[in-house]
Amino acid sequence: MNKATLVARIAQTAGISKNAADRALNGFLEAVSEALADGEKVTLVGFGTFSVSERQARTGRNPRTGEPIKIPAKKIAKFKPGARLSESVE
Repeated sequence: MNKATLVARIAQTAGISKNAADRALNGFLEAVSEALADGEKVTLVGFGTFSVSERQARTGRNPRTGEPIKIPAKKIAKFKPGARLSESVE
């Protein structure tokens, strides 16, 4: 499913226009992105939790040359599915 299909599905389910559904989806994505950028968690009960995790710096290998390279520490976005979402996928 891509964004256009998701927008169409939201519009149909909510009984709103595709334009309104697109604005709502964009608003949701922006709100989640801003919360994660501020280091907050976003929890949607039953669906899941979006959070930020820190990856430690580590040493890797260049696959072409085999030389060790340093991979810097960085923050990553994580998603942990909730119980209802996990059950619906089984």
